[in-house]
Amino acid sequence: MAVRAVVIEADGGSRGNPGPAGYGAVVRDPETGEVLAERSEAIGTATNNVAEYRGLIAGLEAAAELGAAEVEARMDSKLVVEQMCGRWQIKHPGLRPLAAQAAGLVSRFAAVRFTWVPRERNRHADALANAAMDAAASGAAPAAAAAEAREATVVRATGTDPATTPASWEPRPTEEATRLILVRHGETERTVQKRYSGRGDVPLTGRGRAQARATAARVAALAPSVAAVVSSPLSRCTATAEAVAAQVGNPPVRTDDDLIECDFGVWEGRTFAEVREGWAAELDAWLASTRVAPPRGESFVTVAERTGRAVDRLRSAYPGETVVVVSHVSPIKLVLRDALAAGDAFLHRLYLDTAGISVLDLYPDGGVAVRSVNDTSHLADV
Repeated sequence: MAVRAVVIEADGGSRGNPGPAGYGAVVRDPETGEVLAERSEAIGTATNNVAEYRGLIAGLEAAAELGAAEVEARMDSKLVVEQMCGRWQIKHPGLRPLAAQAAGLVSRFAAVRFTWVPRERNRHADALANAAMDAAASGAAPAAAAAEAREATVVRATGTDPATTPASWEPRPTEEATRLILVRHGETERTVQKRYSGRGDVPLTGRGRAQARATAARVAALAPSVAAVVSSPLSRCTATAEAVAAQVGNPPVRTDDDLIECDFGVWEGRTFAEVREGWAAELDAWLASTRVAPPRGESFVTVAERTGRAVDRLRSAYPGETVVVVSHVSPIKLVLRDALAAGDAFLHRLYLDTAGISVLDLYPDGGVAVRSVNDTSHLADV
């Protein structure tokens, strides 16, 4: 039976960029969320962008087979979304035939809308794509697909192609963004000792309180008007948040459990060296995959799901306003990873200081602009 409208969730990726690649696509009923169709395939050696386009094409083909008239295509590839909307040029010859094929499919529908979504909201298609990449790595993909993929040019791991982005590009200049000022809490004894500090309620040190005051002054300089201050419920964050609130008009500090630090399980309070000594295999597995949790702890995939919920709530509750978010290193890294459309390796390469500030803008149509990361200029004298 034909359906009037569907939602397509599509993704693709490669291990190596280029490397073993695959895509996944899911077609859903927009009202019930019911899965109407799934598509996935290993495509041999390809780049991320080639695989992402292949995922979109597969989703559009499945929607056409279902007789859909209206389509919303959701992807966490900003490049594909912007190119299909006509806002970014397609300069790489390997992507042009794929974009043309997708455009031909788009013309078969009465209406098609493209929406960028954070990676955590594209988990089903991502899982299908990862399974296809596993198949590609095992050599299951046909040689013809690999030859086609080699035509594409390698782009950076963030998925952003600088050749397609105008130097003066400013996302959604006619729309008011929700600005999030992300603040990591001040120093604690465990941060000084470089110990895993998750759900344990460790207070700020004297220096941490001084950092909080300096951060508050910096936030007040950055934001003439703050609509809300939202914090993890742990005291190292609420103390930092209260210092900030006192400098920005004293809005009440609201806590959100979804902003709490990762649960490090049995590693809580231990140093990296101690964990390496006692749980070497488990540590290696955790470092290799965001789906793996520390023993009796929480995976980064789970942390990303809840921080994504928190960000979505703030975007909806404070359109066009500024919100200060006081949280921990893991949630803030995950928010920045998704904002930058970066890979998971980003989490282990980005360093966030205590009381560091990062700023990002969230636009109503899903666009994101990261303004700064780990600003610590206010801590020079602390």
